[in-house]
Amino acid sequence: MNYDVQFDSVSVRYGNVEAVRNVSFRLESGRIYGLLGRNGAGKTTLLSVLASFREPSAGLVTVGGMQPFENREIMQEVSFIYDVDYKDESEKVKTMVESFARYRPHFDAAYAMELVGKFGLPPQKPLKELSKGMQSAFNVCIGLASRSPVTILDEVYLGMDAPAREIFYRELLEDQARHPRTFILSTHLVSEMDYLFEDVIIIHQGGFVLQDDYESLTSRGVSVTGAAHEVDQFIQGKKVLNTQQLGATKSVMIYGELEEMERQAAQRSGLELGPISLQDLFIHLTGEGR
Repeated sequence: MNYDVQFDSVSVRYGNVEAVRNVSFRLESGRIYGLLGRNGAGKTTLLSVLASFREPSAGLVTVGGMQPFENREIMQEVSFIYDVDYKDESEKVKTMVESFARYRPHFDAAYAMELVGKFGLPPQKPLKELSKGMQSAFNVCIGLASRSPVTILDEVYLGMDAPAREIFYRELLEDQARHPRTFILSTHLVSEMDYLFEDVIIIHQGGFVLQDDYESLTSRGVSVTGAAHEVDQFIQGKKVLNTQQLGATKSVMIYGELEEMERQAAQRSGLELGPISLQDLFIHLTGEGR
């Protein structure tokens, strides 16, 4: 079955507050998407509609051409993993894994327990007794082992320390190669995760900003590095996103593609040109005043 996801003019209101406003985009099956937005941008609200937690106030969401809300056939193909407080959960880690396996048609319990071991989680310990970082790692185990055709991970990894996040990133890429599906990784922390994304969607203050593949998106800007006086002369009239300087060497990120003549001029001036970082572009596109 085709599990392409389509948002058509989706809006979500809470009383008089419009959390998501007229958002449209399409996600093709089998790719890893980064859904980027600052805190309060509407990421979780948007994803909760896809996961059938609520209906849109306006517009339409479909998975494989069908609306997911109250659609048993589609709902079981979408996993929405988000930050959960397990303070009242007395079930043990292993028991919870077995419980998920009963209700998720694609769930791989053996792989889940393999991940439990890799993250160093105690299988016989109640979830409420785990640290915040371990609870986040448990959520990641469930998300990866779900093997759902559409798997949403909504900032569930924020409680994990750096070594645990590295395990998560590696496992995600390896399991995606073995069992391709649509991953949606929602985050406002970009620099550490950008290499995971094949495509990027950016939303800001409830509205759609852009969607593009990672390579095309980062090619929209250029880093310029070299002697400070040469860099200053080269960037005159250009949109500057970020500036760093160490001694007489300066590095500036600019927004906008360069003409071939400009690239040749940079080379003659001894300047080094490189790609822009996704984080700098994200900060620019979601900056104050947009």
